[in-house]
Amino acid sequence: MDIAIAAVQSGLASLASYLAAHVLLCLVPAFFIAGALSALVPQASITRFLGPDAPKWIAYPAAAGAGSLLAVCSCTVQPLFAGIYKKGAGLGPAITFLFFAPAANILALSYTGVALGADIAIARVVLALSFGIGIGMIMAIIFRKSEAARQGDVRAFVGDGRVPARTLLFVGTLVALLIAGTLKVDLLTAPLWQHTLAAPDAAGVQALLDRWVPANEAVGAEALSLQGVLLIALLLAIGAAGWRGLGQVDTRFSGLTWLALTLTVLTLAFAAFGLRVSDAGLTMTLTGRTLAVPLLCLALLPQARRFDAWDMQQWLWETWRFVKMIFPLLVVGVFIVGVIRVFIQPEWIQAIAGSNTVLANLAGVVFGVFMYFPTLVEVPIAKMFLSLGMHPGPLIAYLMADPELSLQSILITSAIIGKLKAWTYVGFVALFSTAAGLTYGAWVDGTSIALLALLVGGFVGLLLTALHFIERKSTC
Repeated sequence: MDIAIAAVQSGLASLASYLAAHVLLCLVPAFFIAGALSALVPQASITRFLGPDAPKWIAYPAAAGAGSLLAVCSCTVQPLFAGIYKKGAGLGPAITFLFFAPAANILALSYTGVALGADIAIARVVLALSFGIGIGMIMAIIFRKSEAARQGDVRAFVGDGRVPARTLLFVGTLVALLIAGTLKVDLLTAPLWQHTLAAPDAAGVQALLDRWVPANEAVGAEALSLQGVLLIALLLAIGAAGWRGLGQVDTRFSGLTWLALTLTVLTLAFAAFGLRVSDAGLTMTLTGRTLAVPLLCLALLPQARRFDAWDMQQWLWETWRFVKMIFPLLVVGVFIVGVIRVFIQPEWIQAIAGSNTVLANLAGVVFGVFMYFPTLVEVPIAKMFLSLGMHPGPLIAYLMADPELSLQSILITSAIIGKLKAWTYVGFVALFSTAAGLTYGAWVDGTSIALLALLVGGFVGLLLTALHFIERKSTC
């Protein structure tokens, strides 16, 4: 009974800390970007660069390039993936974007290089690029019939594929908002102003929150701050106002619509504001992020006036549709991960993954799936396990799988592209991540480059032969 209670508490704590510390400055802008892609970007422009008829040498590099600019995790990328897939992107390029954005964005690679070394960072980007494009192409071949049916209406669409300048500026501002809220550079994080306000009861409240939701760096569990509690309350208020204000915005703007948008801006601004409980009271910190986030939110207002009211209604309605489709699955997945954390001990990973074996690399993949961490948190966790004795091979397998796969992202991907395609994608990610770990681990252990090239070439040749056979069978 005690372990069951502890598991439920861990699930609730995981959910509370996630909503308070991670979801706001990355996931909320991502939903609005996805809504803009779906409602404002012409369908022909998506199909021109990412569609099934686009040249592969354009579509796949474009998908990887777009993903490299966004500091997103496996959950934050989901609404963006859903947006381009719904708009007509081919399954292959969409999968490449889904894989590459969390695995090898610029921020993740730079952080990996600083924390783990340039060799691991280089291995991560090379493997992520080759695997992202490879898995995308494989998925496109396997599911070519169902994709041809889905793309029937898209191919009939007539247009030159040009995106209006106002749309580019609007979506660019939303992307800038996402980057400003997540990028960790001195320009955004360095304190510009700091003041401590006397608050005798604040320390007691924070101590109570620490008992309810304690931090545990060993498993990546974040603590719940006083600011986090206030942010969760604001999220609930946005949900209450958005249920009718955004859910029915396709018929008309209402007072609840403006209330939901106002609360969203206030919530993002408050999330970018530093508020920390100290022995002296409440320490308030103003940073570049604190200024950039609200300014970018306000910059959207004059741009929105350049669109027809119907376009803005569709943007907000599509955004809310993505929220309803993805957010409940996200909540369930984070809760389940918190429950599972109780039963998995980090020491087990050291015992299993101390050498470069198939079992060790599979353990790295499985650990990455079940122990979901917010974006970039996988890097310090990887550093910790490296110091505990994890072999570099399983470490690479973990770094490849953790940003891509989590229980909640698997559920969401299934809702977007279907269970069969989603689990096929999961299987390929697990297979290629394991192969990456074995290859890199063998290189670290001193295996010659020539032998590794022969083994990798044989693996690729076997895979291509199997795909050729599948393609021939599908055309019969």
